[in-house]
Parts: sequence; C-alpha cells; structure tokens
Amino acid sequence: MKELVTTLAAASIETVGDGDGDLVGSVTGILNAVIAVLGIVAVVVIIIGGVSYMTSSGDAGKVKKAKDTILYGVIGLVIVALSFAIVNFVISNILAG
Repeated sequence: MKELVTTLAAASIETVGDGDGDLVGSVTGILNAVIAVLGIVAVVVIIIGGVSYMTSSGDAGKVKKAKDTILYGVIGLVIVALSFAIVNFVISNILAG
C-alpha cells in the first residue's frame, strides 16, 4: 500500500501544470473556471428572480423579494466580472512579468 501511495504521489507531482511546468497557466485556468461557474450561478439567480417576479401575481411581498433577488444577482454578476478582470490583470502583469 505504501508503494502505491508513493507511486501515485510521484505521478501527480509530475502532472501538475500543462506538462511543461507552467504553474501560472494552471492557476489562471483554475481561477477562470471557478469565476465562470460563479458567473453562471449569478445568471441563474437573475433568472430565478425574473421567474419569481413574473409569478408573483401582484403580491407586494413577493414582488419585493423577486426584485431583491434580481438585484443581488446583478450585484453578484458585477462582482464576478470585476474579479475576473482583477485576477487576470494581477496574474498577467505581476506574476508572469
């Protein structure tokens, strides 16, 4: 069992990055994937808020909750877009430079 763990650990260390030791590229890819998932979640929240708004039937409490959900989704989407820009700026100008 110890030999298996040692072999797997050695294999995983060799495959970190793109195969040529590009750790910055790997980190950038992982962060961009996480940011993309968060952007999709923000869009889904906006869609849920829109559907909730359309099905509120004029109830003031449901309308306010739906508008707040849409607002929070838009704020989340703005934060995701800014984080994408900041992360890529930092990685390209500071870490890779």
